[in-house]
Amino acid sequence: MKTVNISRERAFQIILSPQISEKATFIADKHHQIIFRVASDANKTEIKSAIEQLWESQKIQVESVQISNVKGKNKRFGRFMGKRSGWKKAYVSLKGDQEIDFTDVKLFEDK
Repeated sequence: MKTVNISRERAFQIILSPQISEKATFIADKHHQIIFRVASDANKTEIKSAIEQLWESQKIQVESVQISNVKGKNKRFGRFMGKRSGWKKAYVSLKGDQEIDFTDVKLFEDK
């Protein structure tokens, strides 16, 4: 997978948040992958570049990225039916035994 040059602003638009759940923790322990909620228009190369750029102070290198589209659920609000919007999930494998420190203060400093 090649690396694409993207702006820091675009990197923050691509990576929305880490997905923290029991299943995500199990996958992180077993398969050494981190799950992120990402922008619906992002592709694998953009996600890889965004992660490597946002955590460049930790020298993070991405080995592979897998993407999954999560469909929104149909929900009832009283007598009205509605639908939650869908979103995109990215499973990111890091090279070696690397781990991302999400408490890194340098992430939010301007460069």
